[in-house]
Amino acid sequence: MPVVPSKIRLTSWWDAMKVYRHPRALTLFFMGFSAGLPLMLLFSSLSFWLREADVSRATIGFFSWIGLAYSVKWVWSPLVDRMPLPLLSQLLGRRRSWLLLSQIAIVAGLLGMAFTDPTLNLTRMALFAVLVAFSSATQDIVIDAFRIEAAEERLQAALAATYMFGYRLAMMVAGAGTLAIAARAAGDSTGYQQSAWMVAYLFMGGFMAVGIITTLVTREPEVKLETPKQEQRVTQWMAQKAHLPTPLVRLAGWFYGAVVCPFSDFFRRYRWHALLLLALISTYRISDIVMGIMANPFYVDLGFTKNEVATVTKIFGVIMTLVGVTLGGTLTMRFGVMKMLFTGAIAAAITNALFAVMSLVGNNVYWLALVVSADNLAAGIATSAFIAWMSSLTNVQYSATQYALFSSMMLLLPKFVAGFSGVMVDAIGYNYFFIFSALLGAPVLVLIWMANRFLETNQTS
Repeated sequence: MPVVPSKIRLTSWWDAMKVYRHPRALTLFFMGFSAGLPLMLLFSSLSFWLREADVSRATIGFFSWIGLAYSVKWVWSPLVDRMPLPLLSQLLGRRRSWLLLSQIAIVAGLLGMAFTDPTLNLTRMALFAVLVAFSSATQDIVIDAFRIEAAEERLQAALAATYMFGYRLAMMVAGAGTLAIAARAAGDSTGYQQSAWMVAYLFMGGFMAVGIITTLVTREPEVKLETPKQEQRVTQWMAQKAHLPTPLVRLAGWFYGAVVCPFSDFFRRYRWHALLLLALISTYRISDIVMGIMANPFYVDLGFTKNEVATVTKIFGVIMTLVGVTLGGTLTMRFGVMKMLFTGAIAAAITNALFAVMSLVGNNVYWLALVVSADNLAAGIATSAFIAWMSSLTNVQYSATQYALFSSMMLLLPKFVAGFSGVMVDAIGYNYFFIFSALLGAPVLVLIWMANRFLETNQTS
């Protein structure tokens, strides 16, 4: 059973920092950049684009359901985990081949979005966004498996931190960068211009070259895969069914080994407590995800310009992202995963409360800087610890499938609730909406306490 690194103690802060010198850390930084770029282009930046194009808040909220692709990626994760791609798998290996395919598909989807005007064809925009979402979710499946297989468990917090730094930096580029490019392309015009957003999304498609180049130059993880006992029984069953049609027997055996075994392994190891762990996974980020969909429409409705939002996000967002992910990885290695999970959950609720205060303050650049800084600091700390914790729950024999299950559960409920965020804002206003989103984090604290009690007992037994 994987050991949850909640008891890790290093002898000094210097020891905690030295883990960032691992060669895989740089690779995970660039992969994190490739993973984070599509996310903001589907949600935050796209929300700003749609709102500027006079698309209703309710429609923007429903548009966020495109992100449910990230919540159901466990459905096709067994294919990504086990199925080789013709020619590509032979040239690049099982992980890098799927990475390259998904990255090329992301670029194609972003180009399609760039050349689509939502005021003329909102359906086509949604279809290209769906292509980006499913391709990005596939890329996430592979990168998560790559990260888990690339280094031993004691380094996972550091790899998660460097991954998150690249991820959050890409979010800054896709968020503030997209707004800045669109503003520059629009020139002195104050109205909506499709051409400005087209230029911005073309630039973002070009930035995906970072991930493609990383995929081509990095080396495949060296993992010694052993056949679990469950799959050994499958092999014996297939031998006993030799009288049946061979393709049917092989399909049944593959389905059991690739789909059933990864999920049954998790429940076999944690038994009924697996439900507790899944409950925590599925609610940990609900507070910031529900709030995040309405952040950019909130800025627009307060009267902030694209340049103001982009400038504040570039300066304070990047700085606090660096601080947040560095602190998150270091503090997790120093004090343990569960303490930092608890700290991150509290921080997310507090930052949502700051948005509520800002709704009363109004158009104030200083408050914008404060809110953006706090939001990025909290996200960096919380997500670094959360990724390390979920990684520790996986079995390396099923790393892609099991982590895809966890990360899918992480987004399913929050994304579903977030789809109604625009309706809620219309009904109760921004102030009460942000207060509501902050209160959503309260049950998470109880689940963290319960999970910590179980994991501590499990380690000592």
